[in-house]
Amino acid sequence: MAVDREQSWPALPVAAWRDTRDTLQLWTQIVGKTKLALAPPLNHWWGITSHLGATGLTTGLMPTDAGGLEVAFDLCAHRLRLTTTDGQQREMRLEPRTVADFYAEYRTHLDELGVVVPMSPVPVELPEVVPFAEDTVHASYDPASVNAFWRSTVSAGTVMARFRGEFRGKASTVHFFWGAFDLAVTRFSGRPAPEHPGGIPNCPDHVMRDAYDAELSSCGYWPGGREEGLFYAYAYPAPAGFAERALQTPGAAYDPDLGEFVLPYRTVREASDPEGLLLGFLRETYDAAADLARWPSTA
Repeated sequence: MAVDREQSWPALPVAAWRDTRDTLQLWTQIVGKTKLALAPPLNHWWGITSHLGATGLTTGLMPTDAGGLEVAFDLCAHRLRLTTTDGQQREMRLEPRTVADFYAEYRTHLDELGVVVPMSPVPVELPEVVPFAEDTVHASYDPASVNAFWRSTVSAGTVMARFRGEFRGKASTVHFFWGAFDLAVTRFSGRPAPEHPGGIPNCPDHVMRDAYDAELSSCGYWPGGREEGLFYAYAYPAPAGFAERALQTPGAAYDPDLGEFVLPYRTVREASDPEGLLLGFLRETYDAAADLARWPSTA
């Protein structure tokens, strides 16, 4: 069956859905903080991320006193579902509504399910934050744009999973970080890294120190920046010459403001072979990091 390019790699102008994206990011942070409270600690904060499911983003199964809880964003039917291992379920409509309204209903459902979740009620990793219960500004939800974002994430995640599978050393899964609202996958050399300086807005420095305590090469998909979002790749610590490395991927370049190589999403979706173009970008930015930093051959 032929692949519908417009379905797999839809146009996603940032200007057309920025308000919806920002609202959705805050909703994912509320759900993400549930996993932060319930899930056991895992190195590099991997235990708190969301993952791709059949119709959206899921926390996966989180332990509770009564068994377990899963929270899933269905970005096709536009519902948020809370499901427990004893068969209980609650559902919320994803529609235009304030963050404060979403937060209040969500906490009510957790209480009804008997799930106790101590949660910091303030967003993270954003320059300006308002407590969830007080945020009546972010209230946008465009179903068509959200679904287009979901389809673009599925396509990006498929390529990133293939890239991840080519590496035999320590690597993360392909997972979604709700703090920065990006899909990412990371490879590690096996060597320690210098202490991260921190400085991320509204994020304790110890979070960055734990995330970046080992030498790595990371890449991902962020629906922000440029006209339609972008793919990125960086190394920590960045080896000498990394920013000057010449890439062969058309449209890719080093962004000194971000400190990362970037490839616009629009460039990928308009390419004759989007998957091949993206995979080439991921491979050659990793090669740049590994070659310049002389990663051990075992990595």
